[in-house]
Amino acid sequence: MRVLITGGAGFVGSHVADLLVGRGHDVVLLDNLLPQAHGSGQVPEWTRELVRGDVRDAEVLSRVLRGVDVVCHQAAVVGHGVDPSDAPEYASHNDFGTAVLLAAMHRAAVRRLVLASSMVVYGEGRYECAEHGVVRPAARRQADIDAGRFEPGCPRCSSPLVSRLVPEDAPFDPRSTYAATKAAQEYLASAWARQTGGQVWALRYHNIYGPRMPRDTPYAGVASLFRSCLERGEAPTVLEDGAQRRDFVHVTDVAVANALAVQTAAEPGALVPVNVCSGTPHTVGDMATELSRACAGPPPRVIGGARPTDVRHIVADPSAARALLGFTARVPFSVGVREFATAPLRLPVA
Repeated sequence: MRVLITGGAGFVGSHVADLLVGRGHDVVLLDNLLPQAHGSGQVPEWTRELVRGDVRDAEVLSRVLRGVDVVCHQAAVVGHGVDPSDAPEYASHNDFGTAVLLAAMHRAAVRRLVLASSMVVYGEGRYECAEHGVVRPAARRQADIDAGRFEPGCPRCSSPLVSRLVPEDAPFDPRSTYAATKAAQEYLASAWARQTGGQVWALRYHNIYGPRMPRDTPYAGVASLFRSCLERGEAPTVLEDGAQRRDFVHVTDVAVANALAVQTAAEPGALVPVNVCSGTPHTVGDMATELSRACAGPPPRVIGGARPTDVRHIVADPSAARALLGFTARVPFSVGVREFATAPLRLPVA
């Protein structure tokens, strides 16, 4: 098949490109090399033949979509960002860009899309109260966070909650600008599928780490931030108490999930969401500690506090990806972190 990968020079996109080419597909890469992820503005050395252009440019899209069977849409501004002043840029690249892409796909009669979505659409994870069952937790109060009380309570009785795996039918509750734009991407793609009979896999990535991550940028993931600290000889800084649970999934596993989605037909006229995760949760403190050991660096500093958009626990149910795509993550956490300690990262972002 001929596959267009938007964001094809990026962290995930470049690994997807490598895997698809290795499986015999004809791959077209589109990337505008945003400075948030590509500090130098130069094409990374691991990038295959690239069309440098913007996903918001309908003329460029009309050229690169010729003969394409499937679009793998990775292009996006990611991460927490700096502050709400980032909102126009997030909405422009992520949502307007997706709308322009979907319109171009309609004109080119391309009816299959693999969308890079995110677990951030869920907000807080899934929680259960001993008395009231599955509940949406009460918002965490700043006074509690300042006092070191990080666990959310039941909104009805304030009792402690137990964190559970999040299934794909969990309600949306985006807590950041980035999260809101990822939810909007899914809504746009779902509407497009209904209108055109198109097929959409929405891959809800959990915490991805691995080679080629961008470094030294507020848009990077927590594993990259820890690695950057260790390279400077500094201890990784861990917010809260380090016990917040996440699902860290290696980028090569994420590439496999994309390849399976490219090769597997989805339900026509619908968006089908799947969690892309390891299925084995770890804490943020686990990541900092394991990476410090692997880098022979100082142990993490746990400093308390939290960012306004942080959630306490978000861990995924992997069963839908296994049932629908045949996807099961293969890279164990310990192996992946050891490799990540010396893996190549992107150049620092100025």
